[in-house]
Parts: sequence; structure tokens; C-alpha cells
Amino acid sequence: MRTRLKEARRKAGMTQQQVADELGVSLRYYQKIEYAELGGSFEVWDALEDLLGVHQRILRENSSRHLGKVKSQSKH
Repeated sequence: MRTRLKEARRKAGMTQQQVADELGVSLRYYQKIEYAELGGSFEVWDALEDLLGVHQRILRENSSRHLGKVKSQSKH
């Protein structure tokens, strides 16, 4: 999940459908970008940056990237 993209969209008062319409893409395509299932084109990220007023480097951040996986250690 790209939480910063979702937060920026909500702060702009826009639904996923409204963003998709502004970008000229399908709702499902935009959802895949927001859920980090799809990278998206440079053109889409440039448009998102302009639309939401947030640098695309911030918008692209994937929340799972910041979460370290904790390995469980078992005693033998």
C-alpha cells in the first residue's frame, strides 16, 4: 500500500475514481498503483505529482518498504 499516495488523495478531497478520471485511466489501474500492485508510467506519476501537489518520490513510497520483517527465533 502506498499510504502517502492515499493520504495525499484524501487530503485533496478526491476519490479513487476522481483521480482515475483526471489521469485518464481506469479505476482498477489507479487502484493497482495505490495498492502498490503496479508501478505505473512516468506520465502517470508526473500527473499525480501535479494533481496532488506532492513530489512523486514521496507518493511512490511503499509502506511495506519501511516495515522490517521480524524473524521468529525458536530454541532447539
